[in-house]
Amino acid sequence: MWLEILLTSVLGFVIYWFITRDKEETLPLGDGWWGPGPRPTAREDESIRPFKVETSDEEIKDLHQRIDKFRVTPPLEESCFHYGFNSNYLKKVISYWRNDFDWKKQVEILNRYPHFKTKIEGLDIHFIHVKPSTLPSGHTPKPLLMVHGWPGSFYEFYKIIPFLTDPKNHGLSDEHVFEVICPSIPGYGFSEASSKKGFNSVATARIFYKLMLRLGFQEFYTQGGDWGALICTNMAQLVPRHVKGLHLNMALITRSSCALTLFLGRRLAGLLDCTERDLELMYPFKEKIFYSLMRESGYMHIQCTKPDTVGCALNDSPVGLAAYIMEKFSTWTNSDFRNLEDGGLERKFSLDDLLTNVMLYWTTGTIVSSQRFYKENLGQGWMANKHER
Repeated sequence: MWLEILLTSVLGFVIYWFITRDKEETLPLGDGWWGPGPRPTAREDESIRPFKVETSDEEIKDLHQRIDKFRVTPPLEESCFHYGFNSNYLKKVISYWRNDFDWKKQVEILNRYPHFKTKIEGLDIHFIHVKPSTLPSGHTPKPLLMVHGWPGSFYEFYKIIPFLTDPKNHGLSDEHVFEVICPSIPGYGFSEASSKKGFNSVATARIFYKLMLRLGFQEFYTQGGDWGALICTNMAQLVPRHVKGLHLNMALITRSSCALTLFLGRRLAGLLDCTERDLELMYPFKEKIFYSLMRESGYMHIQCTKPDTVGCALNDSPVGLAAYIMEKFSTWTNSDFRNLEDGGLERKFSLDDLLTNVMLYWTTGTIVSSQRFYKENLGQGWMANKHER
């Protein structure tokens, strides 16, 4: 009993310190420089350059050679996905990746939408920009910034973009037609990674705000999930007059009093006239939060503390990278998928889509820099503004 109380208290302190610290409702806009070396005296090139995703036979050959050399460790009997990615199913994924997956075809799909790059605060920022082909009379498109998270990418928006930019041809009302901008977070995919410590969600939000201004949008809408939710929230805090609407599919509660309620509610149950079932519904900490956090947050602790170490392995092994990323797509889609040997992955996704996302990390070598985003945001908050100028 006392051990449970101690563990709960320790975890509560960690959550309070790293995640649930209260923030001001508005944030200073500031400025920054995240490229290598000191900020140059010359004005930064603000041109917007077309970009195209490319591959080569050499790149694919190297991938296949690394896949062929992968060493499989047999899973424990009936372990399903409880120990991580089940290697019996992983062998099927490897076989498909090696023999059937067509990366060149997927590159063509990636290039279906226009890609661009532009320099902001010393970093080459990648984004896709999709405009509606037709507009109802008297309508103007609404600019919409959509921001991904980890271990996702701009590719996760590909299937919804047609519904936003051409709703009428997809059986929807054309009252709202959007012009969609999907950037890659710096350090993810085709966006350049920061050369300096301290690059966090606020710096990202400022860069994406500057991107929207550079594209000619003084007012715009934002949508984000995972890290994208925090980035878009920060944008609304930085420039509330410019963000006309904010849509999140991952809501973050940052008031420390909320966290304390979860910890203390059950301990003070004697003061409440509630049944045991009422307490379970009001304070689901033990089963639904505490054990889930302990079971599923190992990756976060690693990436908040020593992202470069595990990154060395992931950046060297495409199969290890695929297992690490795709396991999250399994568990985060449905926690019950841990009970399935295939992790339920193909119930919600195609292997082509999953492997395309993995390839965006593999071909750009950005798994390490993407993981650093955890350390910058959760692992060393006191460093957040160290390189602000």
